[in-house]
Order: sequence, then structure tokens, then C-alpha cells
Amino acid sequence: MNPDSPQSYEAWVGRTEESADRVTEAPIRLMRATLDADDPAALPSHLPPLWHWLYFLPGERQSNMGPDGHPRRGGFLPPVTLPRRMWAGGRLEFLLPLALGERIRRVSTIRSVQAKSGRSGQLVFVTVRHEIGGDRGAALREEHDIVYREAPAPGAPAPQPPAAPAGEQFSRIVTPDPVLLMRYSALTFNGHRIHYDRSYVMQEEGYPGLVVHGPLIATLLMEELRRAHPGRTVRRFEFKAVSPLFDTAPFSVNGRLEGDAADLWARGPQGQLAMRARAELE
Repeated sequence: MNPDSPQSYEAWVGRTEESADRVTEAPIRLMRATLDADDPAALPSHLPPLWHWLYFLPGERQSNMGPDGHPRRGGFLPPVTLPRRMWAGGRLEFLLPLALGERIRRVSTIRSVQAKSGRSGQLVFVTVRHEIGGDRGAALREEHDIVYREAPAPGAPAPQPPAAPAGEQFSRIVTPDPVLLMRYSALTFNGHRIHYDRSYVMQEEGYPGLVVHGPLIATLLMEELRRAHPGRTVRRFEFKAVSPLFDTAPFSVNGRLEGDAADLWARGPQGQLAMRARAELE
């Protein structure tokens, strides 16, 4: 049996784990500094959307880390053998804002494991559902898509991504230097070496530079929407990574709002689509 066939991981579907945390000040202040807020010390009363990724951080022992900087395969997530692991996208529903200082609890469940074949070879998608609640009840539901993929064949050309849309109503240029990527890795306790180890990412994984985190791009899209429409509340958000971005050139985060729905996208330096997102607001 193919070790990365869905049948290999049936035992992982339905597996759950729970964790607890508190919405503390330090991650919010440091995230505001990382995003270059005008006054990083001015704390909001509630956690901005997507900033829950600063909490429930993994705490694997150093001896259990794999060569790519991720925890060794197995445990809660299935032991997929494909070498590349990326955050492919997600869907979120915001029910209640989480207040500063609030105790929070997360229940995570593996919803599905699917094997597919794409232009870049064999793929395995793992979908994890997170339910987060605070002192006042359920606050957030999230489905998180993780993709595992084969390493590219030596000399194989990278797949050509589609062109990004035009017609943005609001936009901002982002320069993803190594310090930005290191700070976001530190804030999320993400040891994945593709985000900070240039020799590893270029020699072992064949990328042209440090890879910008998928959740960081999604957060930048959300922050640009909030900057452009500060009086609106985001109720639903979904995003999909289309092609990677690197620290070798600036990219832009863009969007347009029509009624209660916003289309958002990240455009790479060659005009390519890097991430597509959609938000529902009230």
C-alpha cells in the first residue's frame, strides 16, 4: 500500500486534542510592532481577527524536532512521508471577539486526509477543525488545510501561477525581509526552516529564497481590509495559497469591497497570484 494513501491514515481521522491559553498582552504588543503599527504599545480591548494564531503555540521538545524544523511526523497529525509541508489555506467564522486577558480553550479535530495528484506530483491534504471558546462561550471556528507534497525533480521548472486580479480599491506594498520573517516565526513559535534558514531552503528544498509564511500573508490581507474599512466587523474569512512568495522582492496585498463582501489577494513581483481570500463583513 502506498504509505501516503488515505487508507494509510484512516486511524487519524476523528482524532482530537485540546489545549488552553490566555489572551495575554505580550504577543499582541509584539505583533503590532512586527506589523509596524504607529503605536505598538496601544493595545486593543479585543483580539483582532486572525491574531489567535499567536496563541496555543506548539511546545515540542527540541529532541523531537525533525530536520525541516517541524516536529517529527506522527502524534496528532498523521505521519505523511512527503517531505514538503505547507499551510494551504483555511476557512474561519468569527462568532465573538476574544477579550484581552480572557481564558481560551481550543479543541482540534482531524476532519479528513486526502491524497491527490497535481502538476507538481503527489499531494496529501490534511484538514483540521479548530473550535475556540472563551469565558463567554464559542468564539471562533476554523478549518485549517495542510498540504504535503513531493520535492521537485532536479531542474524541473516551477509551475506557472495564474495572474493576479486587477481593479483593487485599496493596496499596500510589503517588503518581506528576513527580519520580518524571523519575528513572525518567533511570535508563532514556528521552527520551519524555510522561513529563516537560507542555505537550507535553497539547497534542501530548492526555493529561490526564504518563504513568506502563509498565515502572515493572510494576516496582512486582513489588516489591509481593516485599515481600509475600520468600522466594519469581519464575520467570515477564507483564504487559499496559490503560489509562494519569497524575501527576494516586495509583493502587494490588495482588495476591493462590494457591499458586505470583500475580495482580497496577494500579488507577487511578476504579477502572479500568490493568495486569494474572501471576507464577509457587517
